[in-house]
Amino acid sequence: MKQLPSTLEALVVRTDFSADSAWDALRAALYSPSRDGFLANVALVDDPRYEGVTPEQAIELIHPAYRHPLLVLADSVAVTSTDLPLLVVHLRGGRGRCVRVVAAELWSIENNLSGANMDFEDFTSAADDDGVFRGF
Repeated sequence: MKQLPSTLEALVVRTDFSADSAWDALRAALYSPSRDGFLANVALVDDPRYEGVTPEQAIELIHPAYRHPLLVLADSVAVTSTDLPLLVVHLRGGRGRCVRVVAAELWSIENNLSGANMDFEDFTSAADDDGVFRGF
């Protein structure tokens, strides 16, 4: 499988291609500022070669120069739920830990982890009972 690109932004990798309308909604949510004007700093990867990739496989495909603390997967759960809960994979201490985040709140995790303002645990502990972070 092809190695993921190396970017300064957090990669959002599409791994489910069953719902183009959900992918379009997800992209719109990611590129719409929050109430306070915040945006996630992301690069989208929309390539069918990554269909079905798991978090473990995605970690193995990361380019050695990729330095962002997280990787995001737009998997089947994300595209079949109205909240569009993306799977965020942490790449630092405890590499591979995951939490889901509604697309509209990805900015919070991305901005705070990339700036080292918060820890991954701050988001996992703030997730709802279903394991999805919906904001503070």
